[in-house]
Amino acid sequence: MTIIDLLHTSPTFLVAAATILGMLVGSFLNVVVYRLPIMLQRDWKQQCCEYLEIENTEPDSNPATAKFSRFNLQTPDSHCPNCNRKIRPWENIPVISYLVLGGKCAGCKQKISLRYPSVEAVAGLLSGLVAYSFGPGWLTLALLFFTWALLTLTLIDFDHQLLPDDITIPLLWLGLLVNAIDLGFGVSLGDAVIGAIAGYLSLWTFYWVFKLATGKEGMGYGDFKLLAALGAWMGWQSLLPIVILSSLVGAVYGIAMILIAGRDRSQPMPFGPYLAGAGFIMLIWGPQLSAFYINNFL
Repeated sequence: MTIIDLLHTSPTFLVAAATILGMLVGSFLNVVVYRLPIMLQRDWKQQCCEYLEIENTEPDSNPATAKFSRFNLQTPDSHCPNCNRKIRPWENIPVISYLVLGGKCAGCKQKISLRYPSVEAVAGLLSGLVAYSFGPGWLTLALLFFTWALLTLTLIDFDHQLLPDDITIPLLWLGLLVNAIDLGFGVSLGDAVIGAIAGYLSLWTFYWVFKLATGKEGMGYGDFKLLAALGAWMGWQSLLPIVILSSLVGAVYGIAMILIAGRDRSQPMPFGPYLAGAGFIMLIWGPQLSAFYINNFL
């Protein structure tokens, strides 16, 4: 029996394979989350220097990365930011290496952030859940990419209040492609196109109404593109539940941070993570939530 046969005949094997794959991808997502914002900052700064015709003497403002003339997803090799020791392949096994090393660098014994294995574990769990929910097939593979993109955007937005076009725009086009070739997701191309348009315009309209009324910017353009991408994947019918769910979760979290952690009310809060979280919830439990809403409120 081949691996392909096992994937189709054994749900347990499928979920386990997707979980392991998700953990491996999660290790790469840690790299993307850390490096992509720095890469973008470097590119923006270089463009500004060229426009102003001044010398770019410092690539970026991060002391740990400014020393590298080339900095992208491949270069430099993964290393300890404290002692610059190159991380060996056996020290980079998702979750396991962290536990074996006791959460410390093998060279300088500096603590490694718990975030790295946490992202790997979460990516694995979400991937296993997608495989369990949709079974073997090309649709599951596409939805895994969708899930990994949402996780990456969530982390970057939490860190930098930034939703990079490098991720949101390809995610939007991939959603339209998935529904155009009909992988069995149940969303027509027409609904996907309307979802993308309505997703963008709804938040864009709210942005301008809020800005004209208060003189402040309530959200960024990245949020418009993310909701457009969610609409492209799940159709226009999913937009209202996603916006309501993300707003409720964001409001609860914001109030809790103000009351418990003493967060300044004027401090901006990223909205992308709540859109992404609501989008994933609708992906997995959308029909159940819709049925609950119809049965109890309509």
